[in-house]
Amino acid sequence: MPEKTATLPILGQTASTDFHNTVRQHGLGELRRGELTTLQINVGKLCNQACHHCHVEAGPKRTEIMTAETAQRVLALLKATPSIQTVDITGGAPELNPNFRALVQESRRMGKRVIDRCNLTVLFEPGQEMLPQFLAANQVEITASLPCYTETNVDQQRGKGAFEKSIRALRLLNDLRYGRNGSELILNLVYNPLGASLPPPQAKLEADYRRELRNHFGIEFNHLFTITNMPIKRFADFLFREGKHEEYLDLLANNFNPATVENLMCRSLLSIGWDGRIYDCDFNQMLDMETPKGKTIWDVENFTEFVCAGIATDRHCFGCTAGAGSSCGGSLQ
Repeated sequence: MPEKTATLPILGQTASTDFHNTVRQHGLGELRRGELTTLQINVGKLCNQACHHCHVEAGPKRTEIMTAETAQRVLALLKATPSIQTVDITGGAPELNPNFRALVQESRRMGKRVIDRCNLTVLFEPGQEMLPQFLAANQVEITASLPCYTETNVDQQRGKGAFEKSIRALRLLNDLRYGRNGSELILNLVYNPLGASLPPPQAKLEADYRRELRNHFGIEFNHLFTITNMPIKRFADFLFREGKHEEYLDLLANNFNPATVENLMCRSLLSIGWDGRIYDCDFNQMLDMETPKGKTIWDVENFTEFVCAGIATDRHCFGCTAGAGSSCGGSLQ
């Protein structure tokens, strides 16, 4: 069993009303989903790393894994929901799930854009020797976590040797034409702050990453996404230990940006848990906050009933609306 950790409490109506009322006070109405265009599939919590900022609390000892039956049901519902154009596969390290390749191949056969949320070091795990070639052959878009362009900061977050492996992985992907100018193989990087702070401006940081990785390692990539650390699971543990939990929640709330609400990822995305439960986003999933409909993939014939549906919220939602905003695709402004 994984060690028990502190998480952001689900504080019921009071906390939910806090974010809900903030949105309403800015004249933005109730938070509802519009057209459903993205299906994010969390295939489990097994990972070869145990990063300090991980909102999934993933690690090598986690046993939560999506089964083949559940994966096939997700694919059937995907086929029955033509508005979904993007399949975003995450974990854990999603590539360690034995059904990962089937999800990729079947989604691509349907003509969907497929994103792999990759931690880079997984490319060197036993059994993954041909993973880069598989991703390239299926034109999978790679969104890779690299919390900094310096060895000290990356190893501090992800463990000793993680930076060196990440650089080797990026060079390997570049050799396959990922991230290269003129190539259709997309390689994006993801930055998370080291501590209890908001990310810096995305465009400036992307320029810094591009300069440092190119000059020191000859590495190319397409885009950098900045993502705010969410005060849940392992990062919440860090905040409690440092005595900064409430301070960080206040930082997020005090930097609420109403201009981000229109583009929140939950307004066009559904998140599927490893066990088939349906959520409004991956963050809600980790807090066991099911959609207001409270359904699983076995209760629906397609995902269209979630169009125009209300979205479950709580205090952690300020993490997506603080500053320039935050989503799985980076800042919202």
